[in-house]
Amino acid sequence: MEKVRSADGTSIAYERSGTGPPLVLVHGTGGTYSRWAPIVPALGEHYTVYAVDRRGRGESGDAPAYHIEREFEDIAALVDAVGEPVNLFGHSFGAICSLEAARLTQHVYRLVLYEPPLPVAGVPIYPEGVIDRLQALLDAGDREGVLTTFMSEIVKMPPHEIELSKSMPAWPARTAAAHTLPRELRAHEGYRFEPSRFGALTIGTLLLVGGESPRFFHAAIDSLRQTLPHRRVVILPGQQHIAMETAPDLLVREVFAFLLGPAG
Repeated sequence: MEKVRSADGTSIAYERSGTGPPLVLVHGTGGTYSRWAPIVPALGEHYTVYAVDRRGRGESGDAPAYHIEREFEDIAALVDAVGEPVNLFGHSFGAICSLEAARLTQHVYRLVLYEPPLPVAGVPIYPEGVIDRLQALLDAGDREGVLTTFMSEIVKMPPHEIELSKSMPAWPARTAAAHTLPRELRAHEGYRFEPSRFGALTIGTLLLVGGESPRFFHAAIDSLRQTLPHRRVVILPGQQHIAMETAPDLLVREVFAFLLGPAG
């Protein structure tokens, strides 16, 4: 893997593949760069893909204290290091990182956000005490339990999708990174989405949401639809939060329709 230095000196690793204009992929909570494996070959037919390992995972470094703002800077640092305009595709927590990074760099050409869990007033995300329970599972050494509890109780993934995720080659890397979940979720609880900071963001943006996804994802997409001046909303029929695994062809088709389509 290749590496780039973030603003605080942390080393951020990424895997580069494919040929064509640059496309940076940013995974969500509980993920690693390898969570994109089902769609990277197809994306690489048209793009040079930069699949990042966010801080604290794989070959990426970490810092003694965790602050969500450093995640935004990590993605901006990678985008700037590419050296030309970049298409940026973020999933879940990684979509928040991508959205915020787009304010920190002038080098994002187009933006794809798949179900960023932006907090919306009156629409709860976390069941009472769930983050404490995740921490207890982690302290007990049950890394797989951390992931499956997160998936079932927060993301609301049905059992068959959890089993699908567990069967994927990326699962061992995801369990290895389970220690990052509680800290990210606590930081996310304190994050506030302020639409006024994004009204002037003129980047063309694709907003993706699963037709069967929990209400809070739909509320977040609706908030972005009202905020971003140049956005397109696409609902993935019959899907939830992991279309890269459950419907990779559909996901790639929608991403290509946006990225390869006319500007504006």
